[in-house]
Amino acid sequence: MPTYVRTEKCDGCKGQDKTACMYICPHDLMKLDKDGSETGHAMKSFNQEPEQCWECYSCVKICPQNAIEVRHYADIVPLGASVQPLRGSDSIMWTIKFRNGVMKRFKFPIRTTPEGSIEPYAGKPKPVLSDLDKPGLFTMSSNLRGDKSQLIRL
Repeated sequence: MPTYVRTEKCDGCKGQDKTACMYICPHDLMKLDKDGSETGHAMKSFNQEPEQCWECYSCVKICPQNAIEVRHYADIVPLGASVQPLRGSDSIMWTIKFRNGVMKRFKFPIRTTPEGSIEPYAGKPKPVLSDLDKPGLFTMSSNLRGDKSQLIRL
């Protein structure tokens, strides 16, 4: 189900040209209504094509005002229940509110390294074109490369 913005909470990321939700949306669906001509609310974000929403929760998690929510499917969050993530500096907390009023919270760590600082191929050998025909995986430890008995053949 698509995301929607609670206009009473949204501050348009304090008047910047590009809001956090616009920056993060993989489908470029979020838009800032600068003059209120499209939604009736000036300087508020909105989902310009809700039917195209991927339901990835990226905008929900990044919104500094917690102004973006998702309309959930009835079989996932039945009749009045809700799911809301709250992103902190080192973790994200998911709050699940069931229709009987019971609330559960789940906390997970998030990335704390600067974007682009991870070197995924550090310590790995340079690829060799002639090795493409050999069995094994690029990430396989070097002690298994020589031992063919531990390889699984299809």
